[in-house]
Amino acid sequence: MNKRESRDTPTPGKTSAPPRRADALDALRGFAILTMALSGLIPFGVLPAWMYHAQVPPPDHVFDAALAPPGLTWVDLVFPFFLFSMGASMPLALTRRIEKGESWWELAAYVAKRGFLLGAFAIYDQHIRPGGLAGHPGTSTWLLGLLGFGLLFPILARLPRSWRPTARWAIRAAGWAGAIALMLCLRYPEDSRFGTEFSKERSDIIILVLANVAAFGSIAWLVSRRNLLLRLGFLGVLIAIRLSHDSVGWVKHLWDYSPAPWIYTLYYLQYLFIVIPGTIVGDLLLTWMKTPADVVGTGGGWPRWRLSAIATLAAGLVVLLLAGLQARWLPWTPIVAFVLCAVGWRLLAHPATACETLLNRLFAWGTYWLVLGLVFEPFEGGIKKDHPTMSYYFVTTGLAIFALIALAALIDGLTGRRWIRLLIDNGQNPMIAYAGITNLLPPVLGLIGLESLVQGLMREWSLSPWWGVVWACAKTLMLALAVSLCTRRGVFWRT
Repeated sequence: MNKRESRDTPTPGKTSAPPRRADALDALRGFAILTMALSGLIPFGVLPAWMYHAQVPPPDHVFDAALAPPGLTWVDLVFPFFLFSMGASMPLALTRRIEKGESWWELAAYVAKRGFLLGAFAIYDQHIRPGGLAGHPGTSTWLLGLLGFGLLFPILARLPRSWRPTARWAIRAAGWAGAIALMLCLRYPEDSRFGTEFSKERSDIIILVLANVAAFGSIAWLVSRRNLLLRLGFLGVLIAIRLSHDSVGWVKHLWDYSPAPWIYTLYYLQYLFIVIPGTIVGDLLLTWMKTPADVVGTGGGWPRWRLSAIATLAAGLVVLLLAGLQARWLPWTPIVAFVLCAVGWRLLAHPATACETLLNRLFAWGTYWLVLGLVFEPFEGGIKKDHPTMSYYFVTTGLAIFALIALAALIDGLTGRRWIRLLIDNGQNPMIAYAGITNLLPPVLGLIGLESLVQGLMREWSLSPWWGVVWACAKTLMLALAVSLCTRRGVFWRT
């Protein structure tokens, strides 16, 4: 391993746990989960194409792989930003366990348990959604949805360690028993794709992908935590598999084989193209978190205007790439992006503190993944989320890093944590937020009649569809406040 690799990939030692949280990473995760909620709440089919997934444009929102237009919208960033955040959090969580002296068997058990819980959550969450139980949910359906949401607390909530083990196990068992009984009792419409009763095939594809990459991404980091080249080598092998899986041969057989297709396919592991780069960033965050507090300045050698310029440039790169790639302003979009990256290199030169060093290294990696993704852009007909192209994986990885830089500069450089506390709170409790999108917010608004009231007023007054966006933002804010309240009260869901 060369000196550069040694600096960028910390070796876990027998020091204490990281003394501070990576608030910028929590904020990025919170941004991803709340924009995910917003994207599902905006009016369907009546807004400009950039308000929806690029490959399912309005008004019909019909996906045709052969005709799907290339492009990238803000909705297409939601999932990769969440995946990237998951990858970046792996070194933090696993290093804490290593430093506590856990054996390889204990680490393997933790990884397996997390994969299992995410897989179970994917199946359960899809079964209890009121929209899946009835085309037009009524009071009973809303109450069932809330019951399903409530049963997740004894299963996933972090229980106080002061409680006796038997009490904790009893609560967990009661939650599992209630959740299983509920799923077995629920019935679905006759036209349901998976029948009218429980089916393990009925699952949330987003969480299912997360379950797969959480397990395999954790394994990849554990194996290569002291060897960055090995981790990048894993990416090289994945690229080879991804590019050759359509050709006749053993790779195609490997790609198509699955002992349990309802829970695993090799296709899901493509998203390691985002998660593994996330683990590299997690290593950088871990190094910064372990730096003594008196060394971590609030700007140090860089004046505030420079940190503000860095945050603006990083956020501007995200906006530029979204607008340019969606509008197909080529080749000018990549050219302008490369120029801005060169400006960024100048702005981030000569770091003096640990915070500035972190920003410098993050920018280097963000530039690399962005350039790699833009070079891939003409390949496979242009950047697409559906079906995901090589350009999509790496461009969105680069944009996730630039978003993280903007947040880190604001929070840790300019001490602006209080301005985005809501994002941080939601990023620390993403599972409550995710389940709340379907099983907390709609049932509550449905039961009190607020949703029907607002929809009726918008129809009666013939309001613009953009008022529907305003209402969607208001509902997203309601969800964010509810999750923030749980976080501040110490109520967390964990896998």
